Amino acid sequence: MKDIKTVKVGDVVKLKKSHPCGSFEWEVLRVGMDFRLKCIGCSHHVMIPRRKIEKNIKEIKKKKPLE
Repeated sequence: MKDIKTVKVGDVVKLKKSHPCGSFEWEVLRVGMDFRLKCIGCSHHVMIPRRKIEKNIKEIKKKKPLE
């Protein structure tokens, strides 16, 4: 399990299960008791409870800082 506390809005997370469109990567739009995620493949938005995200996260890709 990855350290879920390091996830910030704008980061991209890779989950164990894919979305029906085939994408494993999601952009984080909201962090709290629930996570609001946007599928990178089809731009579908979902709300997922924090506990479910903690179990299913494989990788965290940090947002690139703007320069």
